[in-house]
Amino acid sequence: MSHYSLQHHGIENPGKVHWNLPVPLLVEEAIKRGEGMLTATGALNAMTGTRTGRSPRDKWVVEQAAIKDQIWWGKVNQPMAEENYLTLRQETLAYLQGRELFVMDGFAGADPRYTLPIRIVTEFAWHNLFVKQLFRRATAAQLATHVPEWTVINACRFQADAKKHKLNSEAFIIVDFQRKTVLIGGSQYAGEMKKSIFSVLNYILPQKGVFPMHCSANVGAKGDVAIFFGLSGTGKTTLSADPQRGLIGDDEHGWSDDGVFNFEGGCYAKCIKMSKEREPLIWDAIKFGSVIENVVVDPATRLPDYNDDSITENTRCAYPLDYIPNTVPAGMGGHPKAIVFLAADAFGVLPPVARLTPAQAMYHFMAGYTAALGGTETNLGKDPVPTFSSCFGAPFLPLPPQIYAQMLAEKMRKHGTPCYLLNSGWVGNAFGQGPRIPLKINRDNISQILDGTLDKAQFSVDPTFGYEVPKALPGVPPELLAPRYGAKDAAEYDRRAKDLAGKFKKNFEQYTGAAAEIHAAGPQV
Repeated sequence: MSHYSLQHHGIENPGKVHWNLPVPLLVEEAIKRGEGMLTATGALNAMTGTRTGRSPRDKWVVEQAAIKDQIWWGKVNQPMAEENYLTLRQETLAYLQGRELFVMDGFAGADPRYTLPIRIVTEFAWHNLFVKQLFRRATAAQLATHVPEWTVINACRFQADAKKHKLNSEAFIIVDFQRKTVLIGGSQYAGEMKKSIFSVLNYILPQKGVFPMHCSANVGAKGDVAIFFGLSGTGKTTLSADPQRGLIGDDEHGWSDDGVFNFEGGCYAKCIKMSKEREPLIWDAIKFGSVIENVVVDPATRLPDYNDDSITENTRCAYPLDYIPNTVPAGMGGHPKAIVFLAADAFGVLPPVARLTPAQAMYHFMAGYTAALGGTETNLGKDPVPTFSSCFGAPFLPLPPQIYAQMLAEKMRKHGTPCYLLNSGWVGNAFGQGPRIPLKINRDNISQILDGTLDKAQFSVDPTFGYEVPKALPGVPPELLAPRYGAKDAAEYDRRAKDLAGKFKKNFEQYTGAAAEIHAAGPQV
């Protein structure tokens, strides 16, 4: 039990409270309470109910005088009147009275200068197992004196009265900067807890001169760090889990004056259509203590079927970093040698790999393009949807995107870091008209970025998007690097390219304050 009681968070008269249980006990509690099933791999499979992804329409920020002029208000950060919030908070805390709760005290941020002490309070044992594996754990000595700076209270089964509280649904994820609390209700999707802390760090760290990034990171034997920006499903986790390189982290990092550091202590990977051959490191990490979400499991053999998307395309697995054999224990590395923007282009327009100018890097960072396929947000179907997410992480940005973009530009200039675009989706031919680019080609292209092979190639300029595409690379079929990138129908490719370029231009109209140089670095329609 912590010396810092739940009363500090307004939680009065709870039922039995489980404080910082070890992994085996959390697994036992989850099974005993009927929250999950132990699978043949040893991992716990849990279901998240009707919400199998994040609910961005249900995310709110309490409107307070101290932050009113700082926040990027709008669809991402919807304002909630403090009076309304306090009423909803009171109802939520009243709901928790008498209920059995689980508490995890830990940290976010591997660099001790920027570590954030956190507490997460949950109704479900499996939710507490999830955050224990995803965040950085406290030692016994640290627990003795642990005082959380930020707290997440997850009353996932509490259904709010949407009309009364002026919500969009019964679910809510509310960030209260004054009380340093995130309040969650109405959604059992575990990713809301992980991303809430990320949003908080995206507010705190820029004030300390640290650039927060929605990216994965790894490092080679010579200390060459690479970072991979990308939205869900683009390959951040898969491509950073490279058997030949040390994994710093798979999703959230900061870039300080000393280099890159991981925010988390675990990984949260998509596992739809996963195989041991394609993703051996992740496959082996799904074992006892890991959590898989919404995966169809054979009731007799308890074997997971990762190819079955009947529940959701967004099946997930959560596991601690030390389940990957070649992780960097400290969670830190030097300044990046290369920045890679990942896009899973389902329209078959982008090349396998391209080199960006600094202005193009700024443009594509602010655009944050991919094509969503049954992704990590609710209400997405199975057809590809062009998605633009500022800084490759708009749902997690409390501050205006230009602030983060400027921080990226400053870091790139200071450390001379080049930037590349890599397509992990469909090349030349759209989704349904051809296969996805093989993972091996993606890995080879990254290797050739890092060892300098790509920069030594001859380049041609893409006539629509203006970036430089290598004319030849070892291991890449020549037709995938030639104009139109192996499209079966050149005229149809030109139509798709023009259409996608128009969507880029339309999306970028929101950045009226961006420099003319950045606007000019976009596609030409």
